[in-house]
Amino acid sequence: MPSYKLYYFNGRGRAEVARLIFAAAGEKYEDVRYERDQWPAHKAEMPLGQMPVLEVDGVKLPQSLSIARFLAKQFHLAGKDNFEQAQVDAVVDTIYDCLTKYVPIRFETDEAKKEELTKKFLAEELPKHLQNFETLGKLYGKGGHFFVGKQLTWADLLFFDVGAIILQVDSNAFNNHAWLKQNRAEVEKQPKIAEYLKNRPQTQF
Repeated sequence: MPSYKLYYFNGRGRAEVARLIFAAAGEKYEDVRYERDQWPAHKAEMPLGQMPVLEVDGVKLPQSLSIARFLAKQFHLAGKDNFEQAQVDAVVDTIYDCLTKYVPIRFETDEAKKEELTKKFLAEELPKHLQNFETLGKLYGKGGHFFVGKQLTWADLLFFDVGAIILQVDSNAFNNHAWLKQNRAEVEKQPKIAEYLKNRPQTQF
């Protein structure tokens, strides 16, 4: 069995989907978490000077999506065949379309501007993204509660994580999207995920 080490800050952020994949698969790994003040001493150790990084048998892999996609394939959470994998990728890319719009708002330091941008995001951007998520879930989910096929994939895990961010911004975001609410509920009640969430460290981000 390969040995895995995941390097990231002491937060969920861009590493959390990888942690969720490990949890869902019941696979062991070393979860290396650096505090902000520790990071400069380790930056040069990473291939691109950034995290997350997954180390597999001593070889380091950067880029959060590459890490998640590799782990999902490794642990059979990427779709049953090439076309299902493409559908999973389409869902993931659609989720990232939404994240790309929101992330700059999250890191805006001017509070007045941040409030204005958040209102605009909630009114103009988020509804169409939620509709896109639901459209793909109903298209590829074969009448079930998961995004692709009738089994858990890393698309569901990514949406579960991103959904938590969305709910922090608007706790009522999914009220008109019953399919999305059910999808997150199905993920949360997976026994290994439930156990992971119960024991997950409480962090600022």
